[in-house]
Amino acid sequence: MSSILPRRLFVAGTAVIALTVAACGEGGGQRNGIWAAGSSTVFPFATRVAENFARNNPEGAPPRVESLGTGGGIQAFCQGLGPSTPDIANASRRMKGSEFDLCASNGVTEIIEIKIGYDGLVVATARTGADFVIEGSDLFLALAKEVPGPSGTFIPNPYRTWDQVRAGLPALRIQVYGPPPTSGTRDSWLELAMTPSAEAVPEVAALAESDPDRFEALAHTLREDGGWIDSGENDNAIVQTLTRTPGSVGAFGYSFLEENIGEVKPASVNGVFPDLETIASGEYPISRSMFIYVKKAHVGVTPGLQAFLTEFTSEAATGRGGYLQDRGMVPLPSDERVVQRAIATDLTPMARPD
Repeated sequence: MSSILPRRLFVAGTAVIALTVAACGEGGGQRNGIWAAGSSTVFPFATRVAENFARNNPEGAPPRVESLGTGGGIQAFCQGLGPSTPDIANASRRMKGSEFDLCASNGVTEIIEIKIGYDGLVVATARTGADFVIEGSDLFLALAKEVPGPSGTFIPNPYRTWDQVRAGLPALRIQVYGPPPTSGTRDSWLELAMTPSAEAVPEVAALAESDPDRFEALAHTLREDGGWIDSGENDNAIVQTLTRTPGSVGAFGYSFLEENIGEVKPASVNGVFPDLETIASGEYPISRSMFIYVKKAHVGVTPGLQAFLTEFTSEAATGRGGYLQDRGMVPLPSDERVVQRAIATDLTPMARPD
């Protein structure tokens, strides 16, 4: 893990900025408080749980929550056991098989996977800007590094404005601010937004069976000429950029739309706008699950960790009308919440992901 990557650090009741990630722990001794690191999308939910937990358990050290991106959080989590590594990895996608294997190679062999809720990825603009109606192949043709050219070839993306992609889109420069490669939001964007959009382009869709590696490379490689701009792990910074950069577009989690609805507005995707109902039902196309991963070996060693999991999976937190819904999380169906709560209570380890 890099020693210079910026991160957000939250200790319940206090938000500060840390400039380095040099020492992922408190040294060799036992850590007094819970440590969670990972997804910027899960960050506001984890901090809200940490606030509640700290308020109800004033005798203990407040939980520490860091925003490193899903990939960065899982990397830190998988470095081993003990106080110099996080107890929890927050993730806006499922852990990969390669990450599970990294954990196992470093002695992290019993991992508890808890699904905490749903989120949607939104395509948004400043509230004062043009309306966007996203359909079919729009996102691929606007944002892929290579697009179909003449005679079955693929060429560097020539589109500079949205109306060149499809008549009816705004005549504005293509300038999309979105998550970097370390972010689980980026992985979800590629799988849930770019891949279906690529499948709507006949020349690209034809490769899905004949040359799946080429299809994935085309669908998952974003342009590097300024049409797509990596914007770090802080989704709130993207929101602020949209209000300062007329005509720009952002890609980020639904919870940040909810928090900033007075400043930004969503585009419709295939005729559907993102909201709690359309995300929970799957009607909104760019929807995903959110997770926390917990080291079973740390339960009973890190003070309060089991109680923290109980708080995180409680009806008061993740249930319909719970305090995390107020922050933009879309709750799981009631029967699925029961299942996830049982996993947290019984500390049931996960199987290796496919």
